[in-house]
Amino acid sequence: MPNSPGTEQDSQTQEELLAQLAAAEDRFLRARADLENYRKRADRELERRLRERIDDVLRDWLEGVDSVERALALQAGDTAGLRAVLDQLDAILARQGVTRLGEVGAPFDPEFHEAIGVVPAGDSPAGTIAEIARSGYSVGDRVLRPAQVVVARPAADSS
Repeated sequence: MPNSPGTEQDSQTQEELLAQLAAAEDRFLRARADLENYRKRADRELERRLRERIDDVLRDWLEGVDSVERALALQAGDTAGLRAVLDQLDAILARQGVTRLGEVGAPFDPEFHEAIGVVPAGDSPAGTIAEIARSGYSVGDRVLRPAQVVVARPAADSS
């Protein structure tokens, strides 16, 4: 049977429907990809906020550690009780993955240390930490608080 006008119209309608279906499928796939990207972004944002909140709580604990360390430095006589409290605080922080930064004799690193003074090198090699004024802390690869340190500098030449 030759192509009748009705058959040609049906073929054209079928092509239009297939084009509409393809467009709808494309929109669906794009919407699904957008939703997946949104979910990933939301998960990353949630992780970032959670990490920031945990860091804030840990910094609050550091204030308590600082207070106990200052009390130990000022108290004469028996400090066993304060030492036990400090050890307990250090253990709590260690369980949370917190580590101390700064050690006398270690090289000064501005990424982890904040220089608050310099002293002549004396027995220490130049560029190393001569004294720790306030301990620094990190958790994982993040610095919660840099250590405040006094750095040894080369002795001035007297010649």
